[in-house]
Amino acid sequence: MKLYFAPMEGLVGYVYRNAYEAAFGNIDKYFSPFIATNQHGVMKTRDREDVLPEHNRGVHLVPQILTRQADAFLVTARQLQEMGYEEINLNLGCPSRTVVAKGKGSGFLEDPEELDRFFDQVFADYKGELSVKTRIGIDSPDEWEDLLRVYRKYPFSEVIIHPRTQQEYYEKTPHMEAFEKAAQVLKVPLCYNGNIFTVEDYENLKEKYSGLGMVMMGRGIVRNPGLPSQIKGKDNMSMKQLEQFHEQILEDYERILSGEKNVLFKMKEVWLYLIDCLEEADTYRKKIKKVQKVKDFRHITKEIFNNASLKK
Repeated sequence: MKLYFAPMEGLVGYVYRNAYEAAFGNIDKYFSPFIATNQHGVMKTRDREDVLPEHNRGVHLVPQILTRQADAFLVTARQLQEMGYEEINLNLGCPSRTVVAKGKGSGFLEDPEELDRFFDQVFADYKGELSVKTRIGIDSPDEWEDLLRVYRKYPFSEVIIHPRTQQEYYEKTPHMEAFEKAAQVLKVPLCYNGNIFTVEDYENLKEKYSGLGMVMMGRGIVRNPGLPSQIKGKDNMSMKQLEQFHEQILEDYERILSGEKNVLFKMKEVWLYLIDCLEEADTYRKKIKKVQKVKDFRHITKEIFNNASLKK
């Protein structure tokens, strides 16, 4: 089973990816946070920096584009191909209200006919591998049938399915019957995404879908970076690994960001999730939330690495 790292916006950029790969590895593909292009397909400097090959050496990265305009997709895809990327991913899964309000991400799922026209234009021109990361509708799982009729028409390299609607965000139980329907209908490789937080979650999925070849995880990894290693039957995460991971991220952010405020903002975002792997999570969560200086933040994290314990 191949393990993919989900594209978590604002968190899993190249600094995080490089630190994770160095400390833990065991990821077969990383997906970039979405590249939101303008109508001319121009990438923001921040997005371009994130996917530059020199910032992702040793990492198998798949860039992800967020758009509902075929022309903009094609322009951006060509730029990414020139960088050496063979696979591009289209974001049809982001449930953010600001994204959906523009008809992008999972908001594009509201109009299957326009989505069909989009793919028809894209596949007429684009010659690389195209995968999609999708939800199963906006309001109801009943919308999935119409979307599958679109997806089955095109030669995607992979379809990554998060079996929730846009309205459900990350709540409620995934609609596994929707994933099962896709497995019956689609003739391309499928990847499952959603609610894999433990080895038991993974094993249950593997037992139910013995032919499944790929699983994507996001929140499960950022809360427990050792999860992919555990899934692959390797040693549990050590505090030394966690410290190495943390120190590389901090050093890189101090190098590329301007000012303590920006560094602390990014590190607090990392620890918003990472804190959950500690037995003493509640104690240190409060301390990290209140800290205002990098030197004090370093003192707290050093205390964590010396005295805290990892959850079993």
